[in-house]
Amino acid sequence: MSMNKLPLAKRVQILPMLCDGSSMRSISRIADVSINTVSGLLVDAGKACAEHHDRTVRNVASKRIQADEIWSFCYAKQKNVATAKAAPEEAGDVWTWTALDADSKLIVSYLIGGRDAGYANEFMQNVASRLANRVQLTPDGHKAYLDAVEGAFGANVDYAMLVKLYGEAPGPAGRYSPAECTGIKKTRIEGNPSKKHVSTSYVERQNLTMHMLMRRFTRLTNAFSKKAENHAHMVALYTTWYNFVRTHKTLRCSPAMAAGVSKTLWSMEDVVALIDAQAAKPNRQATYKKAERPKISN
Repeated sequence: MSMNKLPLAKRVQILPMLCDGSSMRSISRIADVSINTVSGLLVDAGKACAEHHDRTVRNVASKRIQADEIWSFCYAKQKNVATAKAAPEEAGDVWTWTALDADSKLIVSYLIGGRDAGYANEFMQNVASRLANRVQLTPDGHKAYLDAVEGAFGANVDYAMLVKLYGEAPGPAGRYSPAECTGIKKTRIEGNPSKKHVSTSYVERQNLTMHMLMRRFTRLTNAFSKKAENHAHMVALYTTWYNFVRTHKTLRCSPAMAAGVSKTLWSMEDVVALIDAQAAKPNRQATYKKAERPKISN
């Protein structure tokens, strides 16, 4: 069944399930469509949502931006790629960088790829390009941020770094026992950041929502992404759903409305309208460069 022939009601049924943690196979069973139909709708939605985010989330009047990264993997974990059968070039660890406005909870920018200095630079350049004014910026202690923030913002930022200090977990250690956070260290890097607002709590909570709702981030299952491009499409769809469709319980409106990016609360019908509008456009440039690891920045 092609996307052109898939009824509006069916697409409106499938898209929320993708955003709410259902697996593609369970969606295909519930919606009574093939898994290829679900996959095709995800690709179309991801492309449309990525283009919409890039076009509309601009000139954001923010006071405080928090940044963080969340880990996942494609096809196989990095340590298992060498022995994996028929592993694609993009197999291995996949990091999703996110920048969040602390007041509106809007996801201002995201980037999918590695966790090295090159990705840090691209991410911070993208964040800076979407802001309307000077902000206070707080990422975690990842050292790649130091040069990346300097290159993107120069001195036009109030930048502090939040470093978490970890110790051994209490009790007997298990295979998946996390280390215990024993304290934090706040370090001023540039400008005059307010110490009480040096925090990554909001972006970490959003990353937890991302982790819980997107099936591809679920650990200890076989739901991980097999294609990095589809992983990126799912993040793009999720970001539009989170920013424009989902009502934030504390704000009682969507993050996009709180940030002044949207005047109304969206429905999934609006996301379908994006897909149809994107399909009507001429062929666009490919999302990924074949010569390097897949990545998407928005």
